[in-house]
This record gives sequence, C-alpha cells and structure tokens, in this order.
Amino acid sequence: MYLKDFPLLGLVVSFLAMWLAAEIGNALRKRLDPLKEADRGDFSIVLGATLTLLGLLIGFSFSMAISRYDQRKNYEEAEANAIGTEYVRADLLPAGDAAEVRALLKKYLDQRLVFYTTRDARQLAKVNADTAELQAKLWSAARASAAAQPTATVALAISGMNDVLNSQGYTQAAWWNLIPRSAWVLMIIIALGCNFLIGYCAHQTYRRMFLILPTAVSISFFLIADVDSPRRGTIHVSPQNLLSLAQSLSAQ
Repeated sequence: MYLKDFPLLGLVVSFLAMWLAAEIGNALRKRLDPLKEADRGDFSIVLGATLTLLGLLIGFSFSMAISRYDQRKNYEEAEANAIGTEYVRADLLPAGDAAEVRALLKKYLDQRLVFYTTRDARQLAKVNADTAELQAKLWSAARASAAAQPTATVALAISGMNDVLNSQGYTQAAWWNLIPRSAWVLMIIIALGCNFLIGYCAHQTYRRMFLILPTAVSISFFLIADVDSPRRGTIHVSPQNLLSLAQSLSAQ
C-alpha cells in the first residue's frame, strides 16, 4: 500500500508533515543564533530557488497526471469502438461461429465494464482472469472460422478480433502507467525542505503563515494523486462509451 494510492489520506499526512517541518525550522531558529540581516539576502535566494523548483515539479507532475488520465479515457473509447465493430463484423463469419462470437463479445463487454468500475482488488483479479479466458475463447472461435473458410471477408473479422484483444492490452498498460515513485519522493523532500527554510528564516513565530504553503502544496499533491490513481480518490475514468455500447447491444 502506498500513500499516493489514497489521495485523501495523503492530503492530511502531507499537510501535517510540511507544517511540522516549518515548526522544526522555527524551533531551530529560536535555539540557534537568529539569522543575521546580512545573510538574509543570500538565504532568500536559496529559498526562492527551492520554491521555484517545487512549483515546477508540481506543474510537470500535474501535466503528467492529466496526460495519463486523457490516455485512459481515449483507450476506453477505443475499446468500445473495437468491440462494437467486431460485433458487426461477426456477420462475416459462418452462422454458428457468428452467434458464438456475439455471445462471447457480450460477456466480454460485461467484464470490461466491471474492470472500469470495480475498486476491489479481489474482484479485479477475477475480472482479469475471466477476461483472459474470454479472450482465448474469442480467438479460438475466430481462428476456427478462418481455418474453415480462409476468405478475405473472414480475414476482416479476424482483423477486428485482433483489435479487440489489442485494445484491452493498451488499456491495461495505460492503467499501469503512473507517475514514478521517485518523482513523488523528490517532490515531498523538496516540499519539506521549503517549509523548513520558511520556518527557519522567519523574523518571528507566525503560526498562520506556517499554514499557507503546507495547505497549497498538500492540495496540489492531493489533486495530482487523485487524477493519477485510476481506482482511488474522486476522479475516475467513466466507461461511458462501453455503457452506451452495452445498452445498444441489449436493445438489439
């Protein structure tokens, strides 16, 4: 379990950690010699550069999270298109195989919907196992038709089945493609350092001032983690296209 997988908990923990870092810096300032005015100019340059670096890292990380979220949405649309197209192309197969492929595609669609909506790890493992089994059955049915009637029209149906299987692989890869853990560690370390420096260079103890940066940064961390966590938090990829396809097939 990683803290970034639970955005709300990460919001609270990161806020408390950064506020504590500022308080530690303030305590050291009181115990040690106060920062001399002659040194404050150089110290302000270091603090400004560190805050700028933190802002850039947060901005880049948020951009990475958004691009991955958009990628997951695009692959959901691609999956729906591939399944819908293959359902129509099943007409190109022999009658018996066509009926089997359509029935398997409906079951496969149900599993893909559960993949997008489940938050339970055990159910997800079962969905992945059932999906792999259905993929094997779908390919076996299509391959049997191709072996029996190696024609151009059957080849078109085989191509559509290949798109169905590939789209699931692309989707799974996109859900695994998250912001690297090392990037999170670097942002957290720099954020703690910034708050420590703010506490250390303060002229006096301003409790409210020590809350400003932790609040802003922890909210930013929460938003990045929420967008970057496909199954946690509040922002999820809704399988709208797959739901629309399921309703369309049910109406038929």
